[in-house]
Amino acid sequence: MAIFYHPYLETRRLLHKLLVMLSLCTICASLFYFLGGCCETDIVENTGLGQSTQLFFTGRYHEKNVSYDSNFINAPSLATGSPDAVGTSARSLETSSPGKDWAAARRLPQALIIGVKKGGTRALLEFLRLHPDIRALGSEPHFFDRHYARGLNWYRSMMPKALDGQIVMEKTPRYFVTAETPARIYAMSKEIKLIVVVRDPITRAISDYTQIISKTPDIPSFETLTFKNRTMGQIDALWSPIWIGMYAQHLEKWLAYFPPSQIHFVHGERLISDPAGELGKVQDFLGLQRIITDKHFYFNKTKGFPCLKKPEGSSKPHCLGKTKGRTHPKIDPKVIQRLKDFYHPHNLKFYQMAGQDFGWQ
Repeated sequence: MAIFYHPYLETRRLLHKLLVMLSLCTICASLFYFLGGCCETDIVENTGLGQSTQLFFTGRYHEKNVSYDSNFINAPSLATGSPDAVGTSARSLETSSPGKDWAAARRLPQALIIGVKKGGTRALLEFLRLHPDIRALGSEPHFFDRHYARGLNWYRSMMPKALDGQIVMEKTPRYFVTAETPARIYAMSKEIKLIVVVRDPITRAISDYTQIISKTPDIPSFETLTFKNRTMGQIDALWSPIWIGMYAQHLEKWLAYFPPSQIHFVHGERLISDPAGELGKVQDFLGLQRIITDKHFYFNKTKGFPCLKKPEGSSKPHCLGKTKGRTHPKIDPKVIQRLKDFYHPHNLKFYQMAGQDFGWQ
C-alpha cells in the first residue's frame, strides 16, 4: 500500500509534541519551586534564621551621627536563652513578619531627654541605644528652643526611621532651661515621656566651666565668674553655669504642663557608679523590658567613667569621646562652701518637687 507524505500533517504532529513537552516542563518547574519553598521555610523555622532577620531589621538603619550600630550589640544576649532573649526573640517574629518588615517610618518622638547640660545626657543616650526597642537621634536637633519656626514636619524628618512598637527619642539638654519649651512640647504631645539627668549642681557648674575654657581658654577663673561681688560673697545667679543648676526654678515650668508621672529623673552620679541600675529604672519608665543590664558595662579607670563592653565584630570597647571625663580645675574650697550654702535651699525644694533626695551636700 502506498504511503503518502503530507508536510502539513507532519508540522501539526511536531507542534503537538512541542506543546506536550512545554506543559510537562511547566508542571515540573512548579513542583520544584513549591517543594523548594517549603524546605526553605522549614530551615528558617528550625535554625533560627528568623531571629537573624529580626536583628537585621532592628539594626539596619544607620544615621550619620551614629558611631556604631548599637542595636546589633544585643545579638550575643539573644543567643543565651535568657528571659530577656526570649522576649526579644518573640518580638523578632513579629517584626520580621510580612507587612511589618517595611513599615519603618519617621515619627515624632514619644520620649525626650530634656536635660541637663553636663549632667550625663550623652552617656544616657548612648546607653539607651543598646535597646532594640529604642530608636534615638544621635545629634541634638534643638527644635523646641531654636528651630521651632521650621515646624513639626521638619522635626519629624530629623527623626530616625522606626518600626511599630519602637520608641523614638532625642536629647537636647537646653530644653530643660528654656522657658518656652514646656508649652511647645505639650502642644505636640500631652502624653510624651520626659527624662532629666541631674547631678550635684556645683560639680555640674565646674564641668560646664571646664567645657567653656576648652574652647575659650582666656576667660576669667571660675572663682571670679561665680561672684557678682566676691568681697560680699554675692553669687552671680545669672551666670549660666550657676543658673542651670537651680533645678527647682526650671522644674516649676514643666510641672505647669506635665504631671510628675511623666517626668523621670536620672541620678547623674549613680549613672556613673551604677549605670545598669539607672538604666533599669529608665527602661521601666519607658515601659520596656529590662534588656540593658550590668553585662553591657565595664568601668574605665583612666576616664573614670563606664564604657560599653566590646560589641560583636568590634576590635575594642566603646567609650564616650575625649570630651567626656575632662579633668576639672581645682577650685578654692571657700568658693565651694559658698556655693553649697547658695544651692542648699534650691536643692531641698527640688528634692520635694522631684519626690527624691539626691543627697547633694
